Amino acid sequence: MTSATPRPASPPSALPDRLCSLGVPLDLSPAKFGFLAETPADADRASLRRQMDDAGYLFLRNFWNREKVQAVRESLTRQLASLGFLRPDAPSDEARFAGRDVGRAMGNPLDQHDPVLRELLFGERMMAFFGDFLGGPARHFDFIWFRTKGPGTGSPIHCDLVYMGRGTHELYTVWVPLGDIPLALGGLLLLEGSHRKAAELQAYLSRDVDTYCENHEDAAEFAAGRKWWDGTLSKNPAALQASLGGRWLTAEEFRLGDALCFKMTLVHGSLDNTTDRIRLSTDTRYQLATAPIDERWVGENPPGHTTAMKRGRVC
Repeated sequence: MTSATPRPASPPSALPDRLCSLGVPLDLSPAKFGFLAETPADADRASLRRQMDDAGYLFLRNFWNREKVQAVRESLTRQLASLGFLRPDAPSDEARFAGRDVGRAMGNPLDQHDPVLRELLFGERMMAFFGDFLGGPARHFDFIWFRTKGPGTGSPIHCDLVYMGRGTHELYTVWVPLGDIPLALGGLLLLEGSHRKAAELQAYLSRDVDTYCENHEDAAEFAAGRKWWDGTLSKNPAALQASLGGRWLTAEEFRLGDALCFKMTLVHGSLDNTTDRIRLSTDTRYQLATAPIDERWVGENPPGHTTAMKRGRVC
């Protein structure tokens, strides 16, 4: 591959009058809102590393063959249909919302061990990419985060580090749209430059959702899982933007075959879904095989955010 610089996204053909995240209208002026820069397909390792350091993300258009990802979408929408989450009067591939939330992350009923899905996310294409990007053999978390978001508000604003920071922090998220996602369907939303705000976010980034203050009166409630912190940084994207600066970035349309890779400290959430369809995507994580790994997310049945993974500390 050759050295290349990211290609700025083409100017939008037309922005809607209103876009919201968590029910909060976003400022769509050019100083506050924009589109992700696409990573050139011929970028070499040095260029990829430089873009990741500079921008905090890589937007990999057409990373996979579209038909390969469509096969995964069909497998998962068949599951959703059989479980009663899709309208029976519409083709399952359209993922028309039937009125019942599917659930997120650990509560999602989709099959973690679907072979078509795991070949896409953990197969040769992905692992070879990360082996080259990281400069050595890569490994992945075994847990797959499903995002099956029906109509309504988007994901709370957060950084991934607070959920998976017990191993190496040179860990990368890959968000995969399993379908074409126009603005109205509620795609991923990144806060530009937020990966360089470690000082401003130090109190937040030093926390872990499964760690609690053992010297506080409610320690037993946290240890038993009756109380918890969900890792949210903000429920108001406009107020957070005013505090940290930067534009909110997304794509005019994420497409089947795309992949978006980003740092653990990049602030992100999603746009609200204003359609009658389910937005279907996955999150997975990758790191050097030789680096320490977070025990919550590996194994045949990763424990995740269970009470056994709670850790007390003196605050």
